[in-house]
Amino acid sequence: MAKHPQKTDPPKERAFLVGVDIRSEHSLLEVEDSLEELAMLADTAGMEVVGQTYQRRDTPNPSILIGKGKLQEVKDLAEDLMADAIIFDNELSPRHQRELEKELGKKIKLLDRTALILDIFAMRASTREGALQVELAQYEYRLPRLTRMWTHLVRQSGGGGSSSAGSVGVRGPGETQLESDRREINARIVQLRRDLEKVRAHRGRHRQRRQRSATPVVALAGYTNAGKSTLLNALTNAEIYIADQLFATLDPTTRRVEFPDGQAVLLTDTVGFIQKLPTALVAAFRATLEEIVEADLILHVADLTHDNVVEHIDAVQQTLDELGSEAPSLMVFNKIDLMEDKSLLDDYIAEFPEAVFISAYQKLGLDSLFETIQSRLNMSLAPIDVFLPYSAGQLISLIHERGQVDEINHLEKGVHVIGRVPQRLVSRFVEGAIKNDES
Repeated sequence: MAKHPQKTDPPKERAFLVGVDIRSEHSLLEVEDSLEELAMLADTAGMEVVGQTYQRRDTPNPSILIGKGKLQEVKDLAEDLMADAIIFDNELSPRHQRELEKELGKKIKLLDRTALILDIFAMRASTREGALQVELAQYEYRLPRLTRMWTHLVRQSGGGGSSSAGSVGVRGPGETQLESDRREINARIVQLRRDLEKVRAHRGRHRQRRQRSATPVVALAGYTNAGKSTLLNALTNAEIYIADQLFATLDPTTRRVEFPDGQAVLLTDTVGFIQKLPTALVAAFRATLEEIVEADLILHVADLTHDNVVEHIDAVQQTLDELGSEAPSLMVFNKIDLMEDKSLLDDYIAEFPEAVFISAYQKLGLDSLFETIQSRLNMSLAPIDVFLPYSAGQLISLIHERGQVDEINHLEKGVHVIGRVPQRLVSRFVEGAIKNDES
């Protein structure tokens, strides 16, 4: 009699979610919507959500965040539902973490939104750069929380950044590091920062080479799962991994694309944003996110079908502001093919008259997007009035290729050019120009 193969996949961890709406703190999403997003994050991390609850408070409880009565309710519900973990939608302070662990006991794991997002990033990181960035963010988050959570982690076998092995909240740094003391952890953080500084310098050199080529850079930014990677595939015929899940794309991807008139641009896609994006993660990924900050134009992609699309737009803009981005942006509303109520589409068109409305999946509206990108790139040109020697033929060609010539006069010693070029190229024309005393 043949034996049926035994399933070896471990059962999913069962998670109970807790939201806290602090009236004194501004939140982009209503607590119910934020918990729905937290449930999606838990699902992405491989957990099964078995229940949820929330509490509204004027101010947070300084020791346990929520009220004692609510905490007892959470404990009872989690026990009844046989939950393995309780996940708070708010980031828990080290004190909250410590006191809540005492109250909940050793049988249940305590996580917060930040730990969950860090875990997903550890699961998604597929390059050395991504793994370094996630490991640094995890250590900086965990270091002030070396309580029962740390001893729990020591028992895990650990597993590199891209592995899905291990339970949620403990992916990333391996066992050797987790058994280290604070001094060794701090030393590891210092080393990770050094390694990432080298990555940042390497990225900077690549960026300078791209800038010297005079090819404009257009960066894709947006809330996670807005369809940025699908758009990159549609515009460039690339084969970037896409999935209907949060943070499907983590490592940056750059592709060259030519417009119908022959002008070329570099399109860069990177990690999606989310509300309450951990500060440590933004800091760790700064080298990657500089691809957005240094772009000539940002395509801000938003999922038009999402109920919280406006809040998502605000969350992305807050992160861009935090990064210090000053690049012009173009709103791109995606997934118009999924709009069931077409009158809502008309309302958005009226509210955002300068935006472009597309379906990246169906490749609808891409011609309009191309035209608008070209128009916006031209609008961002800076004026120049320079006298170039005839030996600077490369610069003379460059202004014809990448800028606009308003007036050009061929004189004895060179060419007097009045026109406009991309802001990042202005210094090249100033440096190559003949000074007044030379002319």
